Amino acid sequence: MGNFEQKVKIFAEIFWQENGYVKVVQGLQNTLLIAVSGLIIGILIGTLIATARVVPKYKVLPRVLNAICSFYVALFRGTPMVVQLLVFYYVLLPIIGLRITGVQVAILVFGLNSGAYISEIMRSGIQSVDPGQMEAGRAVGLSFGTSMMKIVIPQAVKNILPTLGNEFISLIKETSVVSFVGAADLYVAFNYIGSNSYEFMVPYLVMAMIYIALVLVISLLIKLMERSLKKSDRRN
Repeated sequence: MGNFEQKVKIFAEIFWQENGYVKVVQGLQNTLLIAVSGLIIGILIGTLIATARVVPKYKVLPRVLNAICSFYVALFRGTPMVVQLLVFYYVLLPIIGLRITGVQVAILVFGLNSGAYISEIMRSGIQSVDPGQMEAGRAVGLSFGTSMMKIVIPQAVKNILPTLGNEFISLIKETSVVSFVGAADLYVAFNYIGSNSYEFMVPYLVMAMIYIALVLVISLLIKLMERSLKKSDRRN
């Protein structure tokens, strides 16, 4: 017990006196920035892909779009996030001559990766909506796109909200690998503290507690949003 107390004391000293807290705050900011930005980009991409894949395939263009979207989904779902980060940072971006920071690369890759998963989530949500909703929209003169955006997708989002929350939680946890491309996340921050004391037990324990706290807060917010949506449905 005394040995653990000594480790806690060393951790606290580095955390406060050697600006360890600055690294942690910066790491937490980058973690949230990457996860939130990745989720927003993923929702936009996923919605477009899901819409393209549920369009009736009577013509050539919808079939071509469906094939492209299917390849995109298979590509990003079939390779690990770390591999995608490394390929973008060390292969694709140098080839096209684009130089951006590790955090920006992480946001881009997380958005593209999340888009592949959210497209499947959104597609299942769209298919869970009664087809009569789309037919009703078309019957009053709305186009397919307008009916989808104003009638079907809002209802689909209500159905998939818990799953979207799980995707956000996954993105939060996946940020622990962004250090591979030089982005300073929570892992980098606590690894810095541990490297200064050659003692990693307490830093990594605190890091795990922060991740758990983030997940619990996100889960609580999702439950509150679900309750709010249920109340609005009852009023309607």
